Amino acid sequence: MPTTSYAIAIGSNRRGRHGAPERTVAAAIRAVGGVIAASRIIASAPVGPSVRRFANAVVLVETGESPPALLGRLKRIEHAFGRRRGQRWGARVIDLDIVLWSQGRWAEDDLTIPHPAFRTRRFVLDPLLTIAPDWRDPLTHLTIRHLAHRAQAVDRRALRP
Repeated sequence: MPTTSYAIAIGSNRRGRHGAPERTVAAAIRAVGGVIAASRIIASAPVGPSVRRFANAVVLVETGESPPALLGRLKRIEHAFGRRRGQRWGARVIDLDIVLWSQGRWAEDDLTIPHPAFRTRRFVLDPLLTIAPDWRDPLTHLTIRHLAHRAQAVDRRALRP
């Protein structure tokens, strides 16, 4: 079966079996397998009601799995790490999201690629920029470099008095 590439965002803001969120993200990178590139782990502010900062990274993975098969495997990894469904955007031991797929788009009830919110999330774009700056969003056709620049500009405008 031919291999395709995926960009997977990884985040944690709660201690788990592997220790602090940074250690949990590092363990998740190892658990995903097929990793051809990994960003460094960064700290970021939470989205939504959580008050705990996140540890985030992005990996590029090569696999012969279809998007639904990969999603199923990522959900099993989350479960093995102790993730339980709870409050949306709440604290979590681990979060594994498929952000991009080298074959373009995918849409089913429980999976949309590209990830609908990735274009505005610096905690995804900044790490992704370091490992795949020229990857193009299949919907906007903009590169990760361009999307990251836009998100940084929005943040700078928000900080102005």
